[in-house]
Amino acid sequence: MEEKLYELHASMCGVFTSAKRLEILNLLRGGELSVGALAKLANLPQANLSQHLGIMREKGIVNTRRAGVTIYYSLANPKIIKAFDMIREMLLEKLAQAEKFSQDIRKTKKV
Repeated sequence: MEEKLYELHASMCGVFTSAKRLEILNLLRGGELSVGALAKLANLPQANLSQHLGIMREKGIVNTRRAGVTIYYSLANPKIIKAFDMIREMLLEKLAQAEKFSQDIRKTKKV
């Protein structure tokens, strides 16, 4: 059971190895969007966007809804955004520490 959980976890995290998929995830935090709206907001050709969305749909990260000829995407689980935000906060802290370190080095060189 534990091994299967690790495999599922790794598979899910593999989806987030694309900066564009992370951007799509962030765009969907505000709610459902059509493929056309997502393509425009992410500045991606619809074919490329569809590939990313297909991967995310396959892993259960997004849901789809069809209204006529328009397909809408939404997050399958809001907890995904919590995980996204936690990792982003850690990265911002790391960047801030690196910037402080860099400033300290510059100050030391001026003395």
